[in-house]
Amino acid sequence: KEAMMDWDEAQRRPVEAFKQDLTALSIDELQARITALEEEIVRVRTELEVKRAHEQAASAIFKS
Repeated sequence: KEAMMDWDEAQRRPVEAFKQDLTALSIDELQARITALEEEIVRVRTELEVKRAHEQAASAIFKS
C-alpha cells in the first residue's frame, strides 16, 4: 500500500530538515553549514526556475 503524503507535512518537511541544535557546533562548523545552505538555496532556486518554465510552456500549449 502506497502512503499518501499530507500537504501540510510536505510543507513542513523542508524547514524541519534544517532544524538542529547549533550550540554544540564550532565556528568553522557553523560557517560550513551556512555555505552548504547557501549552495542548497541556489540549487532549489534553479529547480524552481526550471519548474516555472515547464509550467509556462505547458500553459502556453493548452491556451492555444
